[in-house]
Amino acid sequence: MKFIKEFKEFAIKGNAFDLAVGVIIGAAFGKIVTSIIDDLIMPIVAAIVSKPDFSNVFFAVGKGSELIPKEASLTKAKEIAPDAAIFAYGNFITVAINFSLLAFVVFIMVKSINQLKNKQAEDSKPIVSTSETLLAEIRDELRKK
Repeated sequence: MKFIKEFKEFAIKGNAFDLAVGVIIGAAFGKIVTSIIDDLIMPIVAAIVSKPDFSNVFFAVGKGSELIPKEASLTKAKEIAPDAAIFAYGNFITVAINFSLLAFVVFIMVKSINQLKNKQAEDSKPIVSTSETLLAEIRDELRKK
């Protein structure tokens, strides 16, 4: 019974609840960022680079590599020359680009939120009159002596 009571206290105390809320918001935030990247940024990259998906960029060496045509996809190349050593570096490039864009978008969003928070903090600072400032300076000087 003590174990169940401790678990209820833990679950209700807020730690688990805060964690659950954080996970749910994190998942929703992840979907937003993924949509920004896939729907807004990658089309621009596609317009500039003409091919943002590099997953079929590879080179093959070894037995059978000469049989693979230049325009073959990675899947087709593996079918044509199963014994060839296929160095498929294109998928890494795609993932690295996606990660870089994702990190940049998150950085911009966090920076914007922090600027809003700082502006709110500045707006909420109490306005100190000059007489209060002078009295505080006099008090500080008297404490020094």
